[in-house]
Amino acid sequence: MYPWAFDTLLGETSIYTSSEEIVRYMKSERPKKCILGRENDRGLRVVPCREDEPVCYDESSDSDGLFCYFYNMVFKKVLLRLPLYNFEKALLIEINVALTQLHPNSWAFVRGFSILCTHFDHLPLMEVFLYFFEAKRLGRQLWMSFNGVAGRALLSLFQQSYKNFKGKFLKNRCNKSDPTLFDGLPLYWTEKPRFQGLRCLDEMPQKEREVCLSLSSLKVVFDTATLISQEFSPVGLKAYIGIFHSLAFTDINLCACLLIYLCSLANSMLRKQERLGN
Repeated sequence: MYPWAFDTLLGETSIYTSSEEIVRYMKSERPKKCILGRENDRGLRVVPCREDEPVCYDESSDSDGLFCYFYNMVFKKVLLRLPLYNFEKALLIEINVALTQLHPNSWAFVRGFSILCTHFDHLPLMEVFLYFFEAKRLGRQLWMSFNGVAGRALLSLFQQSYKNFKGKFLKNRCNKSDPTLFDGLPLYWTEKPRFQGLRCLDEMPQKEREVCLSLSSLKVVFDTATLISQEFSPVGLKAYIGIFHSLAFTDINLCACLLIYLCSLANSMLRKQERLGN
């Protein structure tokens, strides 16, 4: 059925093959902030996968219409949410891959980049992202990955080893209440991802070039995991970025930023412990 798919890809099947397993998973995640699309959860209907249903399955083999797979770790750890931003959709279209075809570590780069741009009042743009990162797939690996371009490092690797996500993908359909949730989203795996060449500043429109120069001028490699963890903590995020974007700060201001950041982390840990205690 999928002559282009090698055996390891056809063997990548989901552990969520029954309604009971899905209910158990959803109940375990409900108290947290990172369930699929958060406020858009109601627009999704999670359905069981067949035991022999590979992650490259598409609608031609499904009589019930459109669907999309999501690795739970991309929502659970990387905190991706629906609907995707136009920048995220444009990126998938540009490299010609589905959401699950991009490695979770690379989704972390996408999320970290978006958070960083938003903090500095830049619109996240696909061309700018591809100035700092290039798409690769090594050997017969299943997933496409982004690597930082040499000399243009902006974000650190989210996790050095990211293996526990395999087989943990959910099958989702849109509810009638929000049939547009998948609009513009590449839903299914493709046979031929696109490997684009490095972006050059001289060939970019002025707007994109200015954002590249602005981010490059920071001369800092930010910790991707920290950016993601502090996204919804404006004080913590500002303090963290301020610590590293502090070349023009006085020592007093730098210490103040560090103190605010550490206090924010302590408060976050305290809230987490309180939730676990409840």
